[in-house]
Amino acid sequence: MVRVLLHPVRLVPLGFLAVILLGALLLALPAARAVPGPEPLMPALFTSVSAVCVTGLATVDTATYWTPFGQAVILGLIQVGGFGIMTLATLLALLVRKTIGVRGQLLAQSETHTLNYGDVRSVLFSVARIMVLFEAATAAVLAARFWTAYDDDPGTALWHGAFHAISAFNNAGFALYSRNLMDFASDPWIIVPICAAITAGGLGFPVLIALFTSRIRPREWTVHLRLTVYGSLLLLVAGAVLFAAFEWNREETLAPMSTGGKLLAALAGTVFPRTAGFNSIDYGAASPETLMVTNILMFIGGGSAGTAGGIKVTTFLVLGFAIWNEVRGREYVTIAHRSISSSSQRQALSVALLGVAAVIAGTLLLLMFTDFGLEKVLFESISAFATVGLSTGITPQLPADAQWVLMALMFSGRIGTITVASALALSSRPRLFTLPEERPIIG
Repeated sequence: MVRVLLHPVRLVPLGFLAVILLGALLLALPAARAVPGPEPLMPALFTSVSAVCVTGLATVDTATYWTPFGQAVILGLIQVGGFGIMTLATLLALLVRKTIGVRGQLLAQSETHTLNYGDVRSVLFSVARIMVLFEAATAAVLAARFWTAYDDDPGTALWHGAFHAISAFNNAGFALYSRNLMDFASDPWIIVPICAAITAGGLGFPVLIALFTSRIRPREWTVHLRLTVYGSLLLLVAGAVLFAAFEWNREETLAPMSTGGKLLAALAGTVFPRTAGFNSIDYGAASPETLMVTNILMFIGGGSAGTAGGIKVTTFLVLGFAIWNEVRGREYVTIAHRSISSSSQRQALSVALLGVAAVIAGTLLLLMFTDFGLEKVLFESISAFATVGLSTGITPQLPADAQWVLMALMFSGRIGTITVASALALSSRPRLFTLPEERPIIG
């Protein structure tokens, strides 16, 4: 029994659960809350799940409900959740003991998606350096802007800059302002650095390591690198164009802004749904078309093995290429002159279908537990599963049963549907024989 529980596939979810419970206990302390309430445990647990799963959904106002101590706890949970529980533990073991065992390498490998044991040490230190570099650079720009343009004293400006930089790079979406980033919608010195940090964290650590340490030329890029970078650029442009088209003249959102402000809001409107969770407009006032486009962007998410959620860009594009090759009658799926293995295709299909199943189940349960319409409930469900954190404003109004549904969606979305399913089905064994083949009618 102990050996089964300590299997690397199960240790990852258990590690996240342990940190979530620890965070909830810290946030339930009176010192963490600026507003005393009769039931501090549920807001504490929901916030801890959202922070560790780098989502950003909140049932209470982060800016006013939590004390600086509580906000610091949230920031720590975001950093630990974004870096990875087992990855962080393995890195600390490396720093202290200068070496790690096979189990530690397996745990780190499961979160960083390294290809072999020999990669683990170098990957961990590369991930740590990249994370610190992006967070520090973003924090410096934001702190300078908060200090010079918004009359924050140096200490407050530095705290706000660091908090939003870490929240952005880890794609968490927590903000220290009651209106999130809506008051900065037209400020490029706030929106652009945050968008850059979100994009960097959302690309995934394998892509960042390849781009910033390997220095390989585009024609030498791997299929994963091509799919992630080009797919992200395609979604970025398409999302911005559609967001601007649907909201440009809408009085409740972009119409009152200048042309520059509208363009900046359109950029944010396509970057933030890629699992970041910040918002510079009120999504409760957005058009149905914008909500639908945002649903699609949220569900696809960002790059693999990073801080982003969703089913991932590579999953979406591999399935797209598989469909395209099937339509053209080709036996093998090829991308950039490389064949994609059938196991990769099956994994992509499994991730997508499990994601669809999770969203459908979550949406049905939310419809049962609340009186909100399908449009808002579906948006909330996808946002939770894709660890985005965007909301039409209904999260604080949800009853306890609905909050449990969102917590389950956030947890499964952060850990990964395949990991959760594998942890539950760990006792399965490979079949040592082949059954007779049959071809059912498809389509």
